[in-house]
Amino acid sequence: MQRTELLQLERFIDREVKARFAPGAVVRVVLRQHDGSPAGPDPAGGGPVLEPGDLLVQVVVGGAGDQRSLDDWAQAHQAGMTRMRRELSLRLPAARWLEFTVEDASPPRPRITMPDDPALTEAPLPPREIVATALDLLRADYVFPDRAEQAAAAVEARLAAGEYDGLDEETLAERLTSHLHEVCPDRHLRVRTRPARPGPPGPRPPGPSQPERARPAGWRRPGNHGIGRAERLDGNIGYLDLHAVADPQQAGPVIAAAMELVSGTDALIIDLRHNGGGSPHGVVFWCSYLFPDANTHLNDIFDRPTGETRQFWSLAWVPGPRYLDRPVYVLTSGQTFSGGEDFGYSLQAQGRAEVIGEATGGGAHPTRTVPISAALAISVPFARSVNPVTGTNWEATGVQPDVAVPAAEAFDVAYGKALRHVLASDAPPPLVEQARAALARLPATDPG
Repeated sequence: MQRTELLQLERFIDREVKARFAPGAVVRVVLRQHDGSPAGPDPAGGGPVLEPGDLLVQVVVGGAGDQRSLDDWAQAHQAGMTRMRRELSLRLPAARWLEFTVEDASPPRPRITMPDDPALTEAPLPPREIVATALDLLRADYVFPDRAEQAAAAVEARLAAGEYDGLDEETLAERLTSHLHEVCPDRHLRVRTRPARPGPPGPRPPGPSQPERARPAGWRRPGNHGIGRAERLDGNIGYLDLHAVADPQQAGPVIAAAMELVSGTDALIIDLRHNGGGSPHGVVFWCSYLFPDANTHLNDIFDRPTGETRQFWSLAWVPGPRYLDRPVYVLTSGQTFSGGEDFGYSLQAQGRAEVIGEATGGGAHPTRTVPISAALAISVPFARSVNPVTGTNWEATGVQPDVAVPAAEAFDVAYGKALRHVLASDAPPPLVEQARAALARLPATDPG
């Protein structure tokens, strides 16, 4: 893990740990990793051996100066220590070691070491503890703190009344999600069951796990980096069928190849009707092909936990030719969600594309999915998009089409518009005839 990533993760864990313990009980958190040298103890002396890929989460506690004082501290905070070990095992598999120690002690430093314990993650939790953990995560990260507090208070009243007692995991997840939505009607916010492990837990993979991304119901990870089809249609119209917006770090060459394939067409149709979302960096990469330079401000994302706002601009360089000065049509449906909506909304706000189809699903909040137990996880929207043109986003309302038609008719409408553009241009006669023949085969669905 790079030093910058390590420091970011350290700050995040420090904030989360201090929230788990009473004020002053924890001074700070230090994150250590293998430094590339032969495996050895923590440089403070006497610590656990770190192998490549291992992380050590070191918690410096307050009010303890020697081993006896540290043992007294641990006795008073045993429940919090056990919970922290379980949460690290669930959420950060690379954190093989959790250590509690004191500040400014001479080697060998007093310490209590808790290795990764798979048994803690597999043990079932009572519904009350599951609900309490979910509410802690909601309060800590939900993008609207006031709503988070209101929703948490309402659920706590139900918890006190015993409404969640005795529920199985699936029923508890459904009911808790429903109750949270009464105050926070956010499609990204939900408690859900996690896939069952096929057998006993094996060795942990090296490196920290990446947070999962929330998806609408029925979404499945697509192949080919989300590119279902990329082709030239009759009449020299480009067509891209995108089922997801992949991160360009992995998908860059495939995206570039798709754009190369349609680069010589006279109009472009981008079909997002089955797009369940993806990476904001992927949205920027795709959109950058449709703008001439780095001067288009596409989106901002406000991060509630850090209070920072990150700007997203078109890229100064993309591999291959850009697609400029030609019309672009974006197809949408009620299934278009999250990153797919970001794609269409950004192009629409910039006047770069005409959106055709249905209003989209309405999910504008980037989300982090966090395991609560072996059986359940909660997806918490922790950020929100703010478009620099509209000053708002598509949350709850969805992306509203410029031409509203049923999703099943959207392709024919867009293709007809694209073909008419070719017929109105100075295209060579063979291409004009091809476009005229393709237009004649379309049903009369274009409201224009």
